[in-house]
Amino acid sequence: MMNRDEFLKKSFLLGLTATFANSTMASALMGGAAAEKTFNLDYAPHAGMFENHAGKDFIDQIKFMHDQGFRSIEDNGMMKRSAEEQSRIGDTLAKLGMTMGVFVVDKGGNGANSLAAGKAEYVEIFLKGCREAVNVAKRVNAKWVTVVPGDFERSLPIGIQTGHVIEALRRGADILAPHNITMVLEPLSDTPNLFLRHADQTHLICKAVNSPACKLLYDIYHMQRNEGNLIPTIDKCWDEIAYFQIGDTPGRKEPTTGEINYKNVLKHIHSKGYKGVMGMEHGNAFKGKEGEVSLIKAYREVDSFI
Repeated sequence: MMNRDEFLKKSFLLGLTATFANSTMASALMGGAAAEKTFNLDYAPHAGMFENHAGKDFIDQIKFMHDQGFRSIEDNGMMKRSAEEQSRIGDTLAKLGMTMGVFVVDKGGNGANSLAAGKAEYVEIFLKGCREAVNVAKRVNAKWVTVVPGDFERSLPIGIQTGHVIEALRRGADILAPHNITMVLEPLSDTPNLFLRHADQTHLICKAVNSPACKLLYDIYHMQRNEGNLIPTIDKCWDEIAYFQIGDTPGRKEPTTGEINYKNVLKHIHSKGYKGVMGMEHGNAFKGKEGEVSLIKAYREVDSFI
């Protein structure tokens, strides 16, 4: 006959099993080896997001991401990695059947080197970045690169600035298009000094560039801060959107930690037939392994409404 202590112990373990069965949290906390089921949308974590579980090596982090059900990654700083490391990342993704999301075109007109200024030396920095990005993309099998035109040029009318940006982007698209690489333009909320800050403005520029190699990156975090009205704006800009990024606000952490109703937003994006990458461009709300488990749980929660 089972004594009281044994009964309580078994009851506790059964309770844990019932609570965590078939969940990502169970895998993370209990060290399960079996890969979790994939998500309904293709969420892409970045380097460092799960280093408490997987360690400092990005390759090990990618493998951990795969085990948790993620099937893509993104890495803004990919161009700053060595060619050898880029190849290792590309080989790992290929073996795991994972997709490489965006990386940022190095010196792509960011900050003071603004494409809006129309200066030849700034444009050449951008074009050089595009040429280098082609080589990096081949190593990691990437199809998207992030481009930000840079700061607003206060000495020029907005129409002239827009013309300068369109002309530079057309030249960049000519470099990328033959390699089936798409630059995705990202309107940002980091500072009012930036030239590109709104979705409709980016949509107009994509139309004017008129190339499959120039599309819109809709970062939900930035667009909530700059303009809100997320779902109607996504619908209006849909034909030029090629990539999404995620982050809640305030705080720029995972969904469910801020004001954005990600259950509805992600459900809407999925209902429109989006099959692309959803970059997880945000920090972890909580520290350590517990924070990483909490992050995964948040994505499981919002994804379950799709």
